Amino acid sequence: MFLKKLTISKENEVLREIKFHKGINLIVDETPTTIEQKTGNNVGKTTVLKLVDYCLGAKASIIFSDTENKKEVYHLVKEYLINNKVLITLIMTEDLYNPDKKEIIIERNFLPNKASIRRINGEQIKDKDFERTLLELIIPEHKSDKPSFRQIISHNIRYKDESINNTLKTLDKFTTDVEYETLYLYLLGCTFDEGAKKQSILLKIKQEELYKERLEKKQTKNAYEIALAMIEDEIIELNIKKCNFNLNEDFEEDLEELNVVKYKINKASSGITNLKIRRDLIVETKEEMLENISRIDIKQLKVIYAQATSNIEGIHKTFEDLVAYHNNMLVEKIKFITAELPSLNQKISNEEIVLNKLLQNEKELSTKISKSDSFEELEQLIIALNDKYRSKGEYETVIRQLEEVENNIDNLNEELNPIDAILFSDDFENKLKLQRDKFNKHFAAVSNELYGEKYVLKYEKINKNNQLLYKFSAFNANLSSGKKQGEILCFDLAYILFADKEEIPCLHFLLNDKKELMHDNQLVKVAEFINNKNIQLVVSILKDKLPEQLNKEEYIIVKLSQESKLFKIEESS
Repeated sequence: MFLKKLTISKENEVLREIKFHKGINLIVDETPTTIEQKTGNNVGKTTVLKLVDYCLGAKASIIFSDTENKKEVYHLVKEYLINNKVLITLIMTEDLYNPDKKEIIIERNFLPNKASIRRINGEQIKDKDFERTLLELIIPEHKSDKPSFRQIISHNIRYKDESINNTLKTLDKFTTDVEYETLYLYLLGCTFDEGAKKQSILLKIKQEELYKERLEKKQTKNAYEIALAMIEDEIIELNIKKCNFNLNEDFEEDLEELNVVKYKINKASSGITNLKIRRDLIVETKEEMLENISRIDIKQLKVIYAQATSNIEGIHKTFEDLVAYHNNMLVEKIKFITAELPSLNQKISNEEIVLNKLLQNEKELSTKISKSDSFEELEQLIIALNDKYRSKGEYETVIRQLEEVENNIDNLNEELNPIDAILFSDDFENKLKLQRDKFNKHFAAVSNELYGEKYVLKYEKINKNNQLLYKFSAFNANLSSGKKQGEILCFDLAYILFADKEEIPCLHFLLNDKKELMHDNQLVKVAEFINNKNIQLVVSILKDKLPEQLNKEEYIIVKLSQESKLFKIEESS
Protein backbone atom coordinates (compact mmCIF):
# COMPACT_ATOMS: atom_id res chain seq x y z
CA MET A 1 0.00 0.00 0.00
CA PHE A 2 1.11 3.53 -0.91
CA LEU A 3 -0.07 6.88 0.41
CA LYS A 4 -2.16 8.69 -2.17
CA LYS A 5 -3.76 11.67 -0.46
CA LEU A 6 -4.31 13.21 2.98
CA THR A 7 -7.15 15.71 3.28
CA ILE A 8 -7.90 17.98 6.24
CA SER A 9 -11.35 19.55 6.14
CA LYS A 10 -13.91 21.23 8.34
CA GLU A 11 -17.56 21.06 7.38
CA ASN A 12 -17.59 22.08 3.71
CA GLU A 13 -14.12 23.65 3.63
CA VAL A 14 -10.91 21.85 2.71
CA LEU A 15 -8.04 23.16 4.85
CA ARG A 16 -5.29 21.04 3.33
CA GLU A 17 -5.00 18.50 0.57
CA ILE A 18 -1.66 16.76 0.54
CA LYS A 19 -0.89 14.50 -2.41
CA PHE A 20 1.87 11.94 -2.20
CA HIS A 21 4.06 10.44 -4.89
CA LYS A 22 6.74 7.79 -5.17
CA GLY A 23 10.22 8.64 -3.98
CA ILE A 24 10.91 11.34 -1.45
CA ASN A 25 8.02 13.46 -0.12
CA LEU A 26 9.11 16.53 1.82
CA ILE A 27 7.12 18.37 4.49
CA VAL A 28 8.96 21.65 4.81
CA ASP A 29 8.89 24.21 7.61
CA GLU A 30 9.73 27.48 5.92
CA THR A 31 9.96 29.50 9.15
CA PRO A 32 13.34 31.29 9.13
CA THR A 33 15.70 30.26 11.92
CA THR A 34 16.02 33.97 12.84
CA ILE A 35 12.51 33.78 14.30
CA GLU A 36 12.47 32.35 17.79
CA GLN A 37 10.89 28.91 17.53
CA LYS A 38 8.05 28.16 19.88
CA THR A 39 8.10 24.94 21.86
CA GLY A 40 5.66 22.09 21.19
CA ASN A 41 3.54 21.80 18.06
CA ASN A 42 5.10 24.61 16.07
CA VAL A 43 3.72 24.71 12.53
CA GLY A 44 2.53 21.11 12.10
CA LYS A 45 5.18 19.35 10.00
CA THR A 46 5.39 16.44 12.47
CA THR A 47 1.59 16.53 12.78
CA VAL A 48 1.26 15.46 9.15
CA LEU A 49 3.02 12.21 10.07
CA LYS A 50 0.84 11.90 13.17
CA LEU A 51 -2.35 12.34 11.12
CA VAL A 52 -1.38 9.43 8.87
CA ASP A 53 -0.64 7.41 12.00
CA TYR A 54 -4.01 8.44 13.47
CA CYS A 55 -5.79 7.16 10.39
CA LEU A 56 -3.94 3.87 10.84
CA GLY A 57 -5.25 3.34 14.36
CA ALA A 58 -3.23 5.59 16.69
CA LYS A 59 -4.94 7.49 19.52
CA ALA A 60 -6.34 10.96 18.89
CA SER A 61 -4.24 12.37 21.73
CA ILE A 62 -1.06 12.16 19.63
CA ILE A 63 -2.36 15.08 17.54
CA PHE A 64 -2.75 17.59 20.36
CA SER A 65 -0.20 16.27 22.88
CA ASP A 66 3.52 16.89 23.07
CA THR A 67 5.37 13.90 21.60
CA GLU A 68 7.96 14.00 24.37
CA ASN A 69 5.59 14.96 27.21
CA LYS A 70 2.18 13.37 26.75
CA LYS A 71 0.74 15.21 29.75
CA GLU A 72 1.22 18.53 27.99
CA VAL A 73 -1.89 19.15 25.91
CA TYR A 74 -2.24 21.93 23.34
CA HIS A 75 -5.76 22.98 24.23
CA LEU A 76 -5.96 25.49 21.39
CA VAL A 77 -5.44 22.71 18.83
CA LYS A 78 -7.70 20.24 20.63
CA GLU A 79 -10.59 22.67 20.94
CA TYR A 80 -10.15 23.78 17.31
CA LEU A 81 -10.32 20.18 16.03
CA ILE A 82 -13.44 19.44 18.08
CA ASN A 83 -15.30 22.71 17.70
CA ASN A 84 -14.75 22.84 13.95
CA LYS A 85 -15.51 19.15 13.47
CA VAL A 86 -12.26 18.69 11.60
CA LEU A 87 -12.25 15.55 9.45
CA ILE A 88 -9.10 13.71 8.34
CA THR A 89 -9.31 11.61 5.18
CA LEU A 90 -6.47 9.31 4.15
CA ILE A 91 -6.50 7.48 0.84
CA MET A 92 -4.11 4.57 0.28
CA THR A 93 -3.71 2.60 -2.92
CA GLU A 94 -1.99 -0.47 -4.21
CA ASP A 95 -0.71 1.48 -7.23
CA LEU A 96 -0.34 5.23 -7.48
CA TYR A 97 -0.59 5.17 -11.26
CA ASN A 98 -3.37 2.66 -11.79
CA PRO A 99 -6.82 3.96 -10.77
CA ASP A 100 -8.28 0.47 -11.07
CA LYS A 101 -6.17 -0.89 -8.24
CA LYS A 102 -7.66 -1.33 -4.75
CA GLU A 103 -7.90 1.76 -2.61
CA ILE A 104 -8.56 2.14 1.08
CA ILE A 105 -10.27 5.33 2.23
CA ILE A 106 -10.03 6.09 5.93
CA GLU A 107 -11.97 8.93 7.60
CA ARG A 108 -11.57 10.04 11.19
CA ASN A 109 -12.61 13.08 13.23
CA PHE A 110 -11.98 14.05 16.85
CA LEU A 111 -15.49 14.09 18.27
CA PRO A 112 -16.42 11.70 21.08
CA ASN A 113 -18.96 8.88 21.34
CA LYS A 114 -21.77 8.84 18.77
CA ALA A 115 -20.43 11.92 16.97
CA SER A 116 -17.17 10.11 16.29
CA ILE A 117 -16.41 9.33 12.65
CA ARG A 118 -14.34 6.18 12.18
CA ARG A 119 -15.02 5.08 8.63
CA ILE A 120 -13.17 2.69 6.37
CA ASN A 121 -14.33 2.67 2.75
CA GLY A 122 -17.49 4.47 3.80
CA GLU A 123 -18.41 2.04 6.59
CA GLN A 124 -18.50 3.17 10.21
CA ILE A 125 -16.27 0.85 12.26
CA LYS A 126 -16.36 0.30 16.00
CA ASP A 127 -13.28 1.41 17.87
CA LYS A 128 -12.47 -2.15 19.03
CA ASP A 129 -12.72 -3.45 15.43
CA PHE A 130 -10.84 -0.63 13.70
CA GLU A 131 -7.33 -2.13 13.83
CA ARG A 132 -8.58 -5.62 12.92
CA THR A 133 -10.39 -4.21 9.85
CA LEU A 134 -7.25 -2.44 8.66
CA LEU A 135 -5.26 -5.66 9.12
CA GLU A 136 -7.77 -7.64 7.05
CA LEU A 137 -7.60 -5.07 4.24
CA ILE A 138 -3.85 -4.47 4.18
CA ILE A 139 -2.42 -7.82 5.35
CA PRO A 140 -5.29 -10.29 4.73
CA GLU A 141 -3.09 -13.41 5.03
CA HIS A 142 -2.17 -12.62 8.65
CA LYS A 143 -4.75 -14.37 10.87
CA SER A 144 -2.92 -14.46 14.20
CA ASP A 145 -3.44 -11.98 17.02
CA LYS A 146 0.30 -11.39 17.30
CA PRO A 147 2.06 -9.48 16.02
CA SER A 148 -0.71 -6.90 15.87
CA PHE A 149 -1.26 -4.59 12.91
CA ARG A 150 0.16 -1.63 14.87
CA GLN A 151 3.26 -3.64 15.75
CA ILE A 152 3.81 -4.73 12.15
CA ILE A 153 3.74 -1.16 10.79
CA SER A 154 5.67 0.39 13.71
CA HIS A 155 8.95 0.61 11.77
CA ASN A 156 7.16 2.45 8.93
CA ILE A 157 6.20 5.38 11.16
CA ARG A 158 9.03 7.04 13.04
CA TYR A 159 8.35 10.29 14.86
CA LYS A 160 8.53 9.13 18.48
CA ASP A 161 11.86 9.03 20.30
CA GLU A 162 11.80 5.23 20.66
CA SER A 163 11.48 4.66 16.92
CA ILE A 164 13.72 7.58 15.88
CA ASN A 165 16.64 6.36 18.00
CA ASN A 166 16.26 2.57 17.74
CA THR A 167 16.45 0.43 14.64
CA LEU A 168 14.48 -2.58 15.88
CA LYS A 169 12.88 -1.50 19.15
CA THR A 170 10.12 0.57 17.59
CA LEU A 171 7.47 -0.18 20.21
CA ASP A 172 6.99 1.36 23.63
CA LYS A 173 9.52 0.82 26.42
CA PHE A 174 7.30 -1.75 28.15
CA THR A 175 7.41 -4.17 25.21
CA THR A 176 8.92 -7.54 26.12
CA ASP A 177 11.59 -9.48 24.24
CA VAL A 178 9.08 -12.19 23.37
CA GLU A 179 6.86 -9.61 21.64
CA TYR A 180 9.83 -8.45 19.57
CA GLU A 181 10.64 -12.10 18.84
CA THR A 182 7.14 -12.68 17.46
CA LEU A 183 7.27 -9.43 15.48
CA TYR A 184 10.58 -10.05 13.72
CA LEU A 185 9.89 -13.71 13.03
CA TYR A 186 6.79 -12.51 11.19
CA LEU A 187 8.60 -9.70 9.36
CA LEU A 188 11.24 -12.17 8.17
CA GLY A 189 8.55 -14.46 6.80
CA CYS A 190 8.99 -17.19 9.41
CA THR A 191 5.33 -17.99 9.89
CA PHE A 192 4.62 -18.84 13.49
CA ASP A 193 0.96 -18.93 14.45
CA GLU A 194 1.66 -19.69 18.11
CA GLY A 195 3.26 -16.30 18.76
CA ALA A 196 0.24 -14.91 20.60
CA LYS A 197 -0.10 -18.08 22.64
CA LYS A 198 3.59 -18.05 23.58
CA GLN A 199 3.37 -14.40 24.64
CA SER A 200 0.30 -15.16 26.73
CA ILE A 201 1.99 -18.15 28.41
CA LEU A 202 5.19 -16.23 29.15
CA LEU A 203 3.19 -13.31 30.52
CA LYS A 204 1.38 -15.71 32.85
CA ILE A 205 4.68 -17.31 33.88
CA LYS A 206 6.10 -13.88 34.63
CA GLN A 207 3.05 -13.01 36.72
CA GLU A 208 3.34 -16.29 38.63
CA GLU A 209 7.05 -15.74 39.23
CA LEU A 210 6.43 -12.21 40.48
CA TYR A 211 3.73 -13.57 42.79
CA LYS A 212 6.14 -16.27 43.99
CA GLU A 213 8.83 -13.66 44.57
CA ARG A 214 6.38 -11.59 46.62
CA LEU A 215 5.35 -14.64 48.67
CA GLU A 216 9.01 -15.41 49.37
CA LYS A 217 9.90 -11.83 50.20
CA LYS A 218 10.45 -12.68 53.88
CA GLN A 219 11.42 -16.36 53.67
CA THR A 220 11.80 -19.12 51.10
CA LYS A 221 9.37 -22.01 50.87
CA ASN A 222 11.95 -24.28 52.54
CA ALA A 223 12.28 -21.85 55.46
CA TYR A 224 8.48 -21.75 55.85
CA GLU A 225 8.34 -25.56 55.90
CA ILE A 226 11.03 -25.74 58.60
CA ALA A 227 9.28 -23.06 60.66
CA LEU A 228 5.96 -24.92 60.27
CA ALA A 229 7.49 -28.17 61.54
CA MET A 230 8.87 -26.38 64.60
CA ILE A 231 5.53 -24.71 65.32
CA GLU A 232 3.72 -28.05 65.08
CA ASP A 233 6.13 -29.48 67.68
CA GLU A 234 5.50 -26.49 69.95
CA ILE A 235 1.72 -26.95 69.57
CA ILE A 236 2.04 -30.60 70.63
CA GLU A 237 4.00 -29.56 73.73
CA LEU A 238 1.47 -26.87 74.64
CA ASN A 239 -1.44 -29.26 74.16
CA ILE A 240 0.21 -31.81 76.47
CA LYS A 241 0.65 -29.08 79.06
CA LYS A 242 -2.97 -28.12 78.63
CA CYS A 243 -4.13 -31.73 79.12
CA ASN A 244 -2.10 -31.92 82.33
CA PHE A 245 -3.32 -28.58 83.49
CA ASN A 246 -4.53 -28.75 87.14
CA LEU A 247 -7.18 -26.12 87.14
CA ASN A 248 -8.61 -25.28 90.62
CA GLU A 249 -11.95 -23.68 90.03
CA ASP A 250 -12.03 -22.58 93.73
CA PHE A 251 -8.59 -21.03 93.48
CA GLU A 252 -9.67 -17.55 94.44
CA GLU A 253 -11.86 -18.82 97.33
CA ASP A 254 -9.09 -21.10 98.60
CA LEU A 255 -6.63 -18.25 98.46
CA GLU A 256 -9.02 -16.03 100.42
CA GLU A 257 -9.63 -18.83 102.98
CA LEU A 258 -5.88 -19.32 103.37
CA ASN A 259 -5.47 -15.65 104.14
CA VAL A 260 -8.24 -15.89 106.79
CA VAL A 261 -6.61 -18.99 108.31
CA LYS A 262 -3.25 -17.25 108.44
CA TYR A 263 -4.93 -14.33 110.16
CA LYS A 264 -6.52 -16.68 112.72
CA ILE A 265 -3.22 -18.46 113.23
CA ASN A 266 -1.51 -15.17 113.96
CA LYS A 267 -4.31 -14.18 116.29
CA ALA A 268 -4.31 -17.56 118.11
CA SER A 269 -0.54 -17.58 118.39
CA SER A 270 -0.59 -14.10 119.85
CA GLY A 271 -3.34 -15.11 122.35
CA ILE A 272 -1.47 -18.24 123.45
CA THR A 273 1.70 -16.23 123.84
CA ASN A 274 -0.09 -13.72 126.09
CA LEU A 275 -1.71 -16.49 128.15
CA LYS A 276 1.63 -18.19 128.60
CA ILE A 277 3.22 -14.92 129.66
CA ARG A 278 0.46 -14.45 132.26
CA ARG A 279 0.85 -18.05 133.47
CA ASP A 280 4.59 -17.68 133.73
CA LEU A 281 4.22 -14.51 135.80
CA ILE A 282 1.91 -16.31 138.27
CA VAL A 283 4.30 -19.20 138.57
CA GLU A 284 7.22 -16.85 139.12
CA THR A 285 5.27 -14.96 141.83
CA LYS A 286 4.34 -18.24 143.55
CA GLU A 287 7.93 -19.35 143.58
CA GLU A 288 9.06 -16.04 145.03
CA MET A 289 6.46 -16.29 147.80
CA LEU A 290 7.50 -19.82 148.58
CA GLU A 291 11.03 -18.67 148.83
CA ASN A 292 9.92 -15.94 151.29
CA ILE A 293 8.47 -18.59 153.62
CA SER A 294 11.55 -20.73 153.57
CA ARG A 295 13.90 -17.79 154.08
CA ILE A 296 12.45 -16.47 157.43
CA ASP A 297 15.11 -16.48 160.26
CA ILE A 298 13.04 -17.78 163.21
CA LYS A 299 15.75 -17.23 165.90
CA GLN A 300 16.40 -13.66 164.85
CA LEU A 301 12.67 -12.98 164.58
CA LYS A 302 12.22 -14.41 168.12
CA VAL A 303 14.89 -12.09 169.61
CA ILE A 304 13.19 -9.12 168.00
CA TYR A 305 9.88 -10.24 169.33
CA ALA A 306 11.28 -10.58 172.95
CA GLN A 307 12.68 -7.08 172.82
CA ALA A 308 9.36 -5.78 171.65
CA THR A 309 7.32 -7.42 174.42
CA SER A 310 9.66 -6.18 177.19
CA ASN A 311 9.25 -2.64 176.04
CA ILE A 312 5.58 -2.69 175.10
CA GLU A 313 2.87 -3.79 177.45
CA GLY A 314 -0.35 -5.40 176.32
CA ILE A 315 1.00 -7.71 173.58
CA HIS A 316 -0.91 -10.90 174.08
CA LYS A 317 0.15 -12.86 170.88
CA THR A 318 2.95 -15.26 171.25
CA PHE A 319 5.81 -15.39 168.88
CA GLU A 320 4.59 -18.69 167.45
CA ASP A 321 1.22 -17.14 166.77
CA LEU A 322 2.96 -14.40 164.82
CA VAL A 323 4.97 -16.84 162.74
CA ALA A 324 1.95 -18.96 162.02
CA TYR A 325 0.01 -15.91 160.97
CA HIS A 326 2.80 -14.79 158.65
CA ASN A 327 3.06 -18.13 156.99
CA ASN A 328 -0.71 -18.56 156.65
CA MET A 329 -0.95 -15.15 155.06
CA LEU A 330 1.62 -16.12 152.40
CA VAL A 331 -0.03 -19.43 151.77
CA GLU A 332 -3.39 -17.75 151.24
CA LYS A 333 -1.82 -15.23 149.00
CA ILE A 334 -0.21 -17.98 146.95
CA LYS A 335 -3.57 -19.76 146.74
CA PHE A 336 -5.21 -16.58 145.55
CA ILE A 337 -2.54 -15.88 143.00
CA THR A 338 -2.38 -19.43 141.65
CA ALA A 339 -6.11 -19.98 141.60
CA GLU A 340 -6.17 -18.89 137.91
CA LEU A 341 -3.46 -21.30 136.81
CA PRO A 342 -5.75 -24.28 136.03
CA SER A 343 -8.04 -22.17 133.87
CA LEU A 344 -5.06 -20.54 132.17
CA ASN A 345 -3.53 -23.88 131.38
CA GLN A 346 -6.88 -25.11 130.08
CA LYS A 347 -7.23 -22.01 127.89
CA ILE A 348 -3.69 -22.48 126.62
CA SER A 349 -4.41 -26.13 125.89
CA ASN A 350 -7.66 -25.27 124.12
CA GLU A 351 -6.03 -22.48 122.14
CA GLU A 352 -3.18 -24.80 121.13
CA ILE A 353 -5.70 -27.36 119.90
CA VAL A 354 -7.37 -24.63 117.84
CA LEU A 355 -3.97 -23.44 116.61
CA ASN A 356 -2.94 -26.92 115.57
CA LYS A 357 -6.18 -27.29 113.59
CA LEU A 358 -5.54 -23.93 111.94
CA LEU A 359 -1.98 -24.94 111.11
CA GLN A 360 -3.23 -28.19 109.59
CA ASN A 361 -5.82 -26.28 107.59
CA GLU A 362 -3.13 -23.86 106.43
CA LYS A 363 -0.94 -26.74 105.33
CA GLU A 364 -3.77 -28.36 103.36
CA LEU A 365 -4.77 -25.11 101.70
CA SER A 366 -1.16 -24.19 100.85
CA THR A 367 -0.60 -27.63 99.31
CA LYS A 368 -3.81 -27.38 97.28
CA ILE A 369 -2.99 -23.92 96.02
CA SER A 370 0.65 -24.69 95.24
CA LYS A 371 -0.34 -27.76 93.20
CA SER A 372 -3.08 -25.99 91.21
CA ASP A 373 -2.82 -23.61 88.20
CA SER A 374 -4.70 -20.35 88.05
CA PHE A 375 -7.07 -19.12 85.37
CA GLU A 376 -4.48 -16.50 84.47
CA GLU A 377 -1.94 -19.23 83.75
CA LEU A 378 -4.53 -21.11 81.69
CA GLU A 379 -5.32 -17.92 79.79
CA GLN A 380 -1.62 -17.39 79.01
CA LEU A 381 -1.39 -20.99 77.80
CA ILE A 382 -4.43 -20.56 75.55
CA ILE A 383 -3.02 -17.28 74.17
CA ALA A 384 0.26 -19.04 73.38
CA LEU A 385 -1.63 -21.88 71.64
CA ASN A 386 -3.75 -19.45 69.62
CA ASP A 387 -0.64 -17.58 68.53
CA LYS A 388 1.01 -20.81 67.41
CA TYR A 389 -2.11 -21.89 65.51
CA ARG A 390 -2.28 -18.46 63.86
CA SER A 391 1.34 -18.73 62.73
CA LYS A 392 0.71 -22.29 61.60
CA GLY A 393 -2.24 -21.11 59.51
CA GLU A 394 -0.20 -18.32 57.94
CA TYR A 395 2.70 -20.63 57.09
CA GLU A 396 0.40 -23.33 55.72
CA THR A 397 -1.35 -20.72 53.54
CA VAL A 398 1.94 -19.37 52.17
CA ILE A 399 3.26 -22.89 51.54
CA ARG A 400 0.00 -23.87 49.81
CA GLN A 401 0.11 -20.72 47.67
CA LEU A 402 3.75 -21.38 46.77
CA GLU A 403 2.89 -24.95 45.82
CA GLU A 404 0.04 -23.67 43.65
CA VAL A 405 2.37 -21.13 42.00
CA GLU A 406 5.03 -23.77 41.36
CA ASN A 407 2.38 -26.10 39.98
CA ASN A 408 1.03 -23.34 37.72
CA ILE A 409 4.55 -22.55 36.46
CA ASP A 410 5.16 -26.26 35.76
CA ASN A 411 1.86 -26.53 33.88
CA LEU A 412 2.59 -23.38 31.87
CA ASN A 413 6.05 -24.65 31.01
CA GLU A 414 4.51 -27.94 29.88
CA GLU A 415 2.13 -25.93 27.71
CA LEU A 416 5.10 -23.96 26.36
CA ASN A 417 7.29 -26.99 25.62
CA PRO A 418 5.56 -28.08 22.38
CA ILE A 419 5.65 -24.48 21.13
CA ASP A 420 9.37 -24.18 21.84
CA ALA A 421 9.93 -27.62 20.35
CA ILE A 422 8.72 -26.22 17.03
CA LEU A 423 10.21 -22.75 17.38
CA PHE A 424 13.69 -23.97 18.27
CA SER A 425 13.74 -27.06 16.09
CA ASP A 426 16.50 -27.45 13.53
CA ASP A 427 14.02 -27.07 10.67
CA PHE A 428 12.63 -23.80 11.98
CA GLU A 429 16.04 -22.34 12.77
CA ASN A 430 17.37 -23.31 9.36
CA LYS A 431 14.47 -21.44 7.79
CA LEU A 432 15.15 -18.46 10.05
CA LYS A 433 18.82 -18.41 9.04
CA LEU A 434 17.82 -18.57 5.38
CA GLN A 435 15.39 -15.64 5.74
CA ARG A 436 17.91 -13.67 7.78
CA ASP A 437 20.54 -14.12 5.07
CA LYS A 438 18.07 -13.09 2.37
CA PHE A 439 17.20 -9.94 4.28
CA ASN A 440 20.85 -9.15 4.96
CA LYS A 441 21.62 -9.15 1.24
CA HIS A 442 19.22 -6.22 0.89
CA PHE A 443 20.28 -4.59 4.17
CA ALA A 444 24.00 -4.74 3.38
CA ALA A 445 23.48 -3.66 -0.24
CA VAL A 446 21.33 -0.63 0.68
CA SER A 447 23.65 0.53 3.47
CA ASN A 448 26.74 0.03 1.33
CA GLU A 449 25.27 2.06 -1.52
CA LEU A 450 24.09 4.89 0.73
CA TYR A 451 26.82 4.99 3.37
CA GLY A 452 29.67 2.82 2.20
CA GLU A 453 29.08 0.52 5.17
CA LYS A 454 27.39 -2.85 5.48
CA TYR A 455 24.72 -3.19 8.11
CA VAL A 456 23.27 -6.59 8.87
CA LEU A 457 20.64 -8.18 11.07
CA LYS A 458 21.58 -10.91 13.50
CA TYR A 459 19.81 -13.01 16.09
CA GLU A 460 20.90 -14.92 19.14
CA LYS A 461 19.21 -17.68 21.05
CA ILE A 462 19.13 -16.49 24.62
CA ASN A 463 17.94 -18.11 27.82
CA LYS A 464 16.18 -15.41 29.78
CA ASN A 465 14.64 -16.47 33.08
CA ASN A 466 14.84 -20.11 31.92
CA GLN A 467 12.95 -19.22 28.72
CA LEU A 468 14.45 -19.59 25.27
CA LEU A 469 14.08 -16.59 22.96
CA TYR A 470 15.30 -15.35 19.61
CA LYS A 471 16.72 -11.88 20.20
CA PHE A 472 17.30 -9.71 17.12
CA SER A 473 19.69 -6.81 16.68
CA ALA A 474 21.34 -4.82 13.89
CA PHE A 475 25.03 -4.04 13.68
CA ASN A 476 27.73 -2.82 11.36
CA ALA A 477 29.40 -5.74 9.63
CA ASN A 478 32.53 -3.60 9.17
CA LEU A 479 32.69 -3.39 12.98
CA SER A 480 32.90 0.40 12.85
CA SER A 481 30.66 2.71 14.83
CA GLY A 482 28.56 3.69 11.83
CA LYS A 483 25.65 6.13 11.92
CA LYS A 484 22.50 5.25 13.83
CA GLN A 485 20.18 7.32 11.66
CA GLY A 486 21.66 5.71 8.58
CA GLU A 487 21.26 2.23 10.05
CA ILE A 488 17.60 2.87 10.82
CA LEU A 489 16.71 4.23 7.39
CA CYS A 490 18.64 1.47 5.62
CA PHE A 491 16.81 -1.16 7.63
CA ASP A 492 13.41 0.28 6.70
CA LEU A 493 14.29 0.60 3.02
CA ALA A 494 15.81 -2.88 2.93
CA TYR A 495 12.73 -4.38 4.53
CA ILE A 496 10.38 -3.07 1.84
CA LEU A 497 12.69 -4.51 -0.85
CA PHE A 498 12.93 -7.81 1.03
CA ALA A 499 9.16 -8.02 1.65
CA ASP A 500 8.42 -7.42 -2.04
CA LYS A 501 10.92 -10.10 -3.01
CA GLU A 502 9.39 -12.57 -0.53
CA GLU A 503 5.82 -11.48 -1.40
CA ILE A 504 5.14 -10.45 2.19
CA PRO A 505 2.39 -7.76 2.35
CA CYS A 506 3.75 -4.48 3.69
CA LEU A 507 3.31 -0.72 3.61
CA HIS A 508 5.44 0.87 0.92
CA PHE A 509 5.80 4.19 2.68
CA LEU A 510 8.08 5.37 5.46
CA LEU A 511 7.27 8.36 7.66
CA ASN A 512 10.37 9.97 9.18
CA ASP A 513 10.74 12.97 11.46
CA LYS A 514 13.86 15.02 12.33
CA LYS A 515 15.77 14.08 9.20
CA GLU A 516 17.63 17.38 9.49
CA LEU A 517 19.92 15.32 11.72
CA MET A 518 21.16 13.60 8.57
CA HIS A 519 23.96 15.08 6.49
CA ASP A 520 22.88 16.80 3.27
CA ASN A 521 24.68 14.30 1.05
CA GLN A 522 23.05 11.37 2.82
CA LEU A 523 19.53 12.70 2.27
CA VAL A 524 20.30 13.38 -1.40
CA LYS A 525 21.65 9.84 -1.81
CA VAL A 526 18.54 8.39 -0.22
CA ALA A 527 16.31 10.41 -2.55
CA GLU A 528 18.26 9.19 -5.56
CA PHE A 529 18.22 5.59 -4.31
CA ILE A 530 14.42 5.37 -3.95
CA ASN A 531 13.65 7.41 -7.04
CA ASN A 532 13.07 4.38 -9.25
CA LYS A 533 11.78 2.02 -6.56
CA ASN A 534 8.32 1.29 -5.17
CA ILE A 535 9.02 3.25 -2.02
CA GLN A 536 7.66 6.45 -0.55
CA LEU A 537 9.78 8.29 2.00
CA VAL A 538 7.83 11.07 3.74
CA VAL A 539 10.22 13.38 5.59
CA SER A 540 9.54 16.44 7.75
CA ILE A 541 12.42 18.90 7.66
CA LEU A 542 13.34 22.54 8.27
CA LYS A 543 13.88 24.42 5.01
CA ASP A 544 17.20 25.77 6.30
CA LYS A 545 18.41 22.16 6.59
CA LEU A 546 17.08 21.10 3.19
CA PRO A 547 19.84 20.30 0.64
CA GLU A 548 19.74 22.52 -2.42
CA GLN A 549 19.34 19.53 -4.73
CA LEU A 550 16.09 18.62 -2.99
CA ASN A 551 14.68 22.12 -2.72
CA LYS A 552 12.42 21.55 -5.68
CA GLU A 553 8.65 21.58 -6.05
CA GLU A 554 8.62 18.02 -7.36
CA TYR A 555 9.82 16.74 -3.99
CA ILE A 556 7.83 19.06 -1.66
CA ILE A 557 4.28 17.99 -0.83
CA VAL A 558 3.43 20.74 1.68
CA LYS A 559 5.02 23.96 2.90
CA LEU A 560 4.27 25.23 6.40
CA SER A 561 5.31 28.29 8.36
CA GLN A 562 4.34 30.47 11.30
CA GLU A 563 2.00 32.32 8.93
CA SER A 564 0.59 29.14 7.39
CA LYS A 565 0.28 26.39 9.95
CA LEU A 566 -1.11 22.96 9.13
CA PHE A 567 -4.65 23.49 10.46
CA LYS A 568 -4.63 27.22 9.59
CA ILE A 569 -5.71 28.02 13.12
CA GLU A 570 -4.08 31.44 12.83
CA GLU A 571 -6.58 32.37 10.10
CA SER A 572 -9.61 31.55 12.27
CA SER A 573 -8.37 33.28 15.42
